[in-house]
Amino acid sequence: MFSSYIAIGDSFTEGVGDDLPDGRVRGWADFVALGLAMAASSSAASGAQPVTYANLAIRGRKLGPLLAEQLEPAIAQRPELISLNGGGNDIMRPKVSTESVVRQLEEATERVTSAGIHMLLLSGANPSDHLPMGNLVSRRGDELDAAAHKLFPREKATFVDNWADPVLRDLRYWSADRLHLNATGHARVASNVLTALGVPVPAEWGVEEVAAAPPGQRSRRTAEYYRRYVLPWIGRRLTGRSSGDGRVAKIATLTPVDPTSVTPV
Repeated sequence: MFSSYIAIGDSFTEGVGDDLPDGRVRGWADFVALGLAMAASSSAASGAQPVTYANLAIRGRKLGPLLAEQLEPAIAQRPELISLNGGGNDIMRPKVSTESVVRQLEEATERVTSAGIHMLLLSGANPSDHLPMGNLVSRRGDELDAAAHKLFPREKATFVDNWADPVLRDLRYWSADRLHLNATGHARVASNVLTALGVPVPAEWGVEEVAAAPPGQRSRRTAEYYRRYVLPWIGRRLTGRSSGDGRVAKIATLTPVDPTSVTPV
């Protein structure tokens, strides 16, 4: 059981798509922190430590800037567990070196584990069934996922392969932009992570019940979809802007988790 956890990454780890009524986003990493806290609070072991959590992820970040900004600040706080997902924004660019992405992931894993911290490396879910140019995204994602598998097993590290989870490909797990998971999808990813870490998945999340339901139907990409989501994304690429420009980490330092809340802090 880990009593301190820091998540680094891009929009997937920040929690984009799992929008709360107050305008904040939650996401799978928040769910994992809550799962760790709930398991700790129900443990019969005396003197169980409260779980602390930070999330340094910033949406829109490619892997290089992500690691440059977030990796050392995360290590400096000396958590027991660091999670990393990155490379998703890289494979959606016109040109990308999968070898470079994997090399950066391996170097980050070595840096974390050499500091005595357990590394949780995870792939994102596969959105390609629902996106324009989905075949290209799928091919690059398959290459990255296969290469990441070759880095494991290794000591003090865990790999969670959400890309290969067939359940997560269903449209009911995705938000309106079809690029980011919704609350149900983020809960599914958290379930995959907690299971890999040997931590019970809270039954009240309903993850198994949702997975057992009939698949949702594919929906058409309408002109409104392109206007609202695709064209702004293209505009940011052409002008060199990012959806994360000006944003800061939502939980910058390790903070105690309330296991009774719908959000960790």
